[in-house]
Amino acid sequence: MKAVYFAWVRERIGRTDEEIAPPASVVSVGDLIGWLSERGEEYAHAFEKPNVIRAAIDRTHVKHDAPIAGAREIAFFPPMTGG
Repeated sequence: MKAVYFAWVRERIGRTDEEIAPPASVVSVGDLIGWLSERGEEYAHAFEKPNVIRAAIDRTHVKHDAPIAGAREIAFFPPMTGG
């Protein structure tokens, strides 16, 4: 699956996207955030406050308990503001 990063998540990781292959034990968005945060210092920094990270699976906003099975793209971004 493809992971896409936006705003300060992208800046902290240092890339806009990448192909990932999480282990079978990673079944939800929250699990994926935890797994990604263990991939290195830059990921740990980007996901240090997982409760503020927003996610979208195949361009649909989801909660952290959403299953990732069958996802083609998962995007991560900080809270959005604006009007």
